[in-house]
Amino acid sequence: MPRPTQLLHPPHVPVPARPAATLLLLRDGEAGLEVLLTRRSASARFAPGAYVFPGGGLDEADARSHALAARRPSQDDARLTHAIAAIRESFEELGVLLARHPDGRWVNQQDMAALDRQGSFATQCAARGLTLAADQVYWLAHWITDRDLPIRFDVPFLVARMPEGQQPVADETEQFEPVWLRPQDALERHAAGQLHLIHPTIHTLGWLKQHARVDEVLALSATHEQPLWSSCPRAGWLGGRKHAVMEHEAAFGELELTCPDGQLLHSLDWQSEHPVGLLRNVQRLTAPNPGFMTGPGTNSYLVGDPATGHVAIDPGPDEPAHIERLWRAAGGDIRAIICTHSHPDHSPGAARLQALVEQSGHPRPMILGLSSGPDARHDSHFSPERELADGERLLLCHPAGEAMHTLRVLHTPGHAANHLCLLLEEDGLLFSGDHVLNGSTTVVAPPDGNMDEYLNSLDRLLATCAEWRVGFILPAHGHVLGSAPQAIERLKAHRLAREAKVAAAMRALPEGTPDDWVRLAYDDAPERLWPVAKLSLLAHVQRIESLGGFNV
Repeated sequence: MPRPTQLLHPPHVPVPARPAATLLLLRDGEAGLEVLLTRRSASARFAPGAYVFPGGGLDEADARSHALAARRPSQDDARLTHAIAAIRESFEELGVLLARHPDGRWVNQQDMAALDRQGSFATQCAARGLTLAADQVYWLAHWITDRDLPIRFDVPFLVARMPEGQQPVADETEQFEPVWLRPQDALERHAAGQLHLIHPTIHTLGWLKQHARVDEVLALSATHEQPLWSSCPRAGWLGGRKHAVMEHEAAFGELELTCPDGQLLHSLDWQSEHPVGLLRNVQRLTAPNPGFMTGPGTNSYLVGDPATGHVAIDPGPDEPAHIERLWRAAGGDIRAIICTHSHPDHSPGAARLQALVEQSGHPRPMILGLSSGPDARHDSHFSPERELADGERLLLCHPAGEAMHTLRVLHTPGHAANHLCLLLEEDGLLFSGDHVLNGSTTVVAPPDGNMDEYLNSLDRLLATCAEWRVGFILPAHGHVLGSAPQAIERLKAHRLAREAKVAAAMRALPEGTPDDWVRLAYDDAPERLWPVAKLSLLAHVQRIESLGGFNV
């Protein structure tokens, strides 16, 4: 993991998250599933004016009320306490009570009129012999509030069917204007600026809109006593506004690296004009070559500091303005230029950067890498001034002689025969070139690309992650990836799953062509991607045949 001395921002201790519970009350409306939302007070300390699902913090009495509640056999004490808290909050805030009489009848509106929403919840239920229907309350999701906020909650989102014969009535203190909405309608009103929603509500509504009936949601939630998803989002700036991302989203790892304690200080906007600090000793400049194959552009990285000088990784295309920005970001002091491979969006800028450094009066940096293989495509020929050896270590040293930043060379053929990755040993960072990308899978195009070598290289990177405790991957395209070992494992699983589909297509059409097979093996991808997908399909076919054919 990164050294504390290299972090961009001072440590920040997030506010502890308070245990809470939230209840999604659902009903089947004429046009489909509806969910109950209510507006928070404009003076509330948390999410003022937002439309939310009812809920609040756990009370000590909730854990002492188990005898009042019905529970499922699989519902442990902690989950029962959360269910009771959610039922109580719905009662206090909206006058909705999930409870039954001793004869099994649900509490109705007439019963509600006899209850005091400001009085002791447990005492009133016990006095009337009511049983809380905690057995009808299921876990849907688990949210922990963003680390940057001054008030935080650790809250399960629970789900239940709205009891018949009751009408929600807001307390007019904490909650106002209860409204039943289809999830899609709520999201559309939010997009139009008519309904203020916060991130967990938006994401949950996005999941709910995929389901037409309450029974569907309850059936999915009732299959086990675990949430369908768990998240403690991170936030950065995007388009001048706070933007929250979840663990599965592309920018999460970058926010984790740059602001590990949740500081709201990092911009997620892609731009090519200025360097982006990732650590004190790592900067990223994205070349202005966005496109179908390059995403937001090629990432060039600078490793080092003013005392040690810098190593430039992947100078990118021969684009003068980008090369000058790279040179300026390093203060002109670039000790070496490394190309992860020879493709035209990675290596052509090396010579221009070298000349610019030399012209500015600094020592001439050497261009390093591996020569392109004999099968490299015509626009990808590259010859470094010095060949790097697998396992070689490149040191950036303090003037006193102490090694400060060490880059270890890892030969990782697959995407290209001369592809390499670089490990920044002291900080557990992996510069992955095109071998691991964020937001897409790399193309493996024979003959220079080889799928068997690609998968073997993934295994090597996994071993490297374990040995050096690598936490983050810095790809040549896209944001920083966190949870490095898991990211590589997911990528390998995806490749093997795709290979299984290729083999199935070959079995289904043994006399077919690659064009026939790609329609079956990539039926989950847009047709416009099939010409590129066919390149990787050919690499899979080559590997399948080397293993004995598609019947193996």
